[in-house]
Amino acid sequence: MLINHTNHASAKWASSQVEAARAWGAIEDVPFPDIGADWDEARVAKLAEENAARIIEKKPRAVLCQGEFTYVYHFVNLLRAVGIPVLAAASRREVVEVQEADGSARKLSRFVFTRFRQYQ
Repeated sequence: MLINHTNHASAKWASSQVEAARAWGAIEDVPFPDIGADWDEARVAKLAEENAARIIEKKPRAVLCQGEFTYVYHFVNLLRAVGIPVLAAASRREVVEVQEADGSARKLSRFVFTRFRQYQ
């Protein structure tokens, strides 16, 4: 099983990402937590430890984790310490700039899944 621990539900993934994820088995979403900007390091670490413990109990073959940087750093280290591979989704960003009638510019970004990369 691949655990999706991000802010992006697997139901909204492109078929190419779903297909790549299925290399690890079924996909289970464990939503990424909302982490306050005012939290200190200890509070972030505690939440990472709690979520890592819950996910380790599920015995996943791999975990996709992306989100708030200090949480991810702590979480990834905890999972790697017990031998669970942790992945990030690599995407190509396609940007189109649209010139508005009033002279302003608007950028539209589209992210196209390319592959998974393992944290090492």
